[in-house]
Amino acid sequence: MPVTEITLLPGYSEDVRARLVNHVSKAVRSVIAAPPAGVTTAIFEAATYQRDGRVFTSGNAAHPPASMLVEQFLKAMASRDVQEAERYLAPEFSMVFPGGKAMGTLAEMIQWSSVRYQAVQKTFEGFDEAWTDSCTVVYARGTLSGNWLDGEPFSGIRFIDRFEVVDGLLVRQDVWNDIGESLQKKAIP
Repeated sequence: MPVTEITLLPGYSEDVRARLVNHVSKAVRSVIAAPPAGVTTAIFEAATYQRDGRVFTSGNAAHPPASMLVEQFLKAMASRDVQEAERYLAPEFSMVFPGGKAMGTLAEMIQWSSVRYQAVQKTFEGFDEAWTDSCTVVYARGTLSGNWLDGEPFSGIRFIDRFEVVDGLLVRQDVWNDIGESLQKKAIP
């Protein structure tokens, strides 16, 4: 069974170390067919090291969990605290909604949604993370509920939001949901 060793400089919190061991163990299992109990991942510390003629005694800052950032952003949006939600966004943030509607600001998205429904809330079923060379990808999934423009309530509409997170900020959001199908059913007598 695979054994993976990580060497870090001192100073990382227990939480960061646990997240790192967890992520590396999952990455190993995504490549090697091994049960969780068959994968060992250990962290060792190097008090000091030299690279490129420079001596290092502590590591870089750790990123907050990407899923946590996405959840906090979505909760700020749910409460319409746009100023708080904007704290999570990179300057180049972009979002694409069903039908290929691309937007660059939260104000633009709020205006666009105001002609689709009166209110919407998300119930989260889970958050999943994946990693690329350039970002952490977070999928938020669950159901939507709220009120149509005529006041009629809706609920149980599936959604998936895909986020790209770079250096602790959201750079992209892609939204998929079944609101269009639900509106179509509502319109058909």
